[in-house]
Amino acid sequence: MNDLSRAETRKENGVFVRELKESELFLYDGIPMIVNIKSELVPERLSPPFRFGERALPPCQKDLGKYFSARRDAKIFGQKNRAFFLAETGGAPAGGAFLIWRTEGIRMLEGRNDLCVLWDLRVDEKFRRQGVGTALFRAAAERARAEGLKEMKIESQNNNLAAYGFYLRQNAVLTEINAGVYGEEECKEELQFLWKYSLKSGEYI
Repeated sequence: MNDLSRAETRKENGVFVRELKESELFLYDGIPMIVNIKSELVPERLSPPFRFGERALPPCQKDLGKYFSARRDAKIFGQKNRAFFLAETGGAPAGGAFLIWRTEGIRMLEGRNDLCVLWDLRVDEKFRRQGVGTALFRAAAERARAEGLKEMKIESQNNNLAAYGFYLRQNAVLTEINAGVYGEEECKEELQFLWKYSLKSGEYI
């Protein structure tokens, strides 16, 4: 296995990305995951090819961090076949990403040995639009390639337009839209967007 862990990767914009040890997961949980919601994408149909309208919503903020905790949820996913990434700028934690692969009982993995899931990607609002998300995405993709995986799966929601634009820029492809997935009262009207990203070398360049 080609292990990217414990190594820092310098990006041209000054972002460093490294894998976290178990004892460092508190750094991940300290990064806020706030989504600013102003509108939502409304698909004309729930199957490809997708076309969207946009509907304005009352402006609000949604804290996605309460749905995922590195220290809490690491125990659910086990100790193998996963990686937590931390992005730093100027020595300060700026963002994080969580990648999982070849783990039984995870429906998102579809029972495939060549698929991984980018389960979480977050960037502190103070560091957005500085290349942090892209640096994390690329680090996760490189680790996945090192594990011999062929495809990465990603989830977002129709009211997170920033995520929608970000994954399009990474050359991910929206493959599936699902309604009625989320049981929480505040999320039940949201649509689940599922993306696939080819891990062929250089795909995102």
